[in-house]
Parts: sequence; structure tokens; C-alpha cells
Amino acid sequence: MTATQPPLTAHLFAMRFSSTPRGARLARRLCGHRLDAWGIPYGSDAHDVITLVAAELCANAVRHGHVSGRDFHVLLTADPATATVRIEVSDTRGERLPAVPPDNGFPADALEDCGRGLLLVEALADRWGCSPRTSGGPGKTVWAECTAPVLTPTT
Repeated sequence: MTATQPPLTAHLFAMRFSSTPRGARLARRLCGHRLDAWGIPYGSDAHDVITLVAAELCANAVRHGHVSGRDFHVLLTADPATATVRIEVSDTRGERLPAVPPDNGFPADALEDCGRGLLLVEALADRWGCSPRTSGGPGKTVWAECTAPVLTPTT
């Protein structure tokens, strides 16, 4: 009789990145690579949406959550059982919380050169929010969940 392992129920990717535009770009690319490896292929609608949401959250961590000498952290999880991908981006600026876009339409400054990232997250993610950083230390975690029906476990 051979021992078998239970089926893989979730995928996980976690990494710290420098709080710079280069770190945000690297985080986006590695998230995209992980999604493809998990069965959400490059070029699919689900891949493009999740990668864009991750890119916006990482860019916000760099732009609004930057503390000199501190990194930001990305946790990407995918659950094939629920077809849900969760993106969590933690930074060390707990006092700078994201502004939730109003339910009655675009804010007055929505057409400025910046500030539309959370509008994209609101429009593309199934759910999103912000919570105190759970890994200890100062800061916050901004998270988003997206449906990805193509998830397949890897061997």
C-alpha cells in the first residue's frame, strides 16, 4: 500500500519587494507568472484582470504606503475549490488608508492623472478592502478577491 497525499487545495505565493516602482513592476510580473503556472493562462480575461488588480495594489503600496527603508509584501493565493484568487499587499503606512470610491459614481477628481487605481480595483475585483497588517508591525494590508474559473492544481 502506498501513501498518498491529499489533493492540493490552494496555491500560495508570498514575497517582499522594494518599495520602488521597479519593485512594483517585479511584483506584477511575478504574480502574472504564478497565475499562469496555476492554470490561469497569459492572455486570458481572468489573468489580465487579476494581474491588473495586483499591479494597482502594488503601485499604491509604493506611492502611498512607502516608508524609506521598508519593503512591501505581496501574498497571492488561489483556491481551486472556490475558483477565487486573493491578492494581499501590505505596507508599513497604517495611517494612510485607501479611500473607498463612492457608490454614486466617480469622485470629482477621477479624471486627474492619478487616483484611478482603486476605481479599477472596485470595478474589476469581486471584493476588496483594507485591514490592519496581520503579520505584526505597523501598517495595513489592502486585499482584493477575483473569480478565476480556470484554476487547476499543479503536480
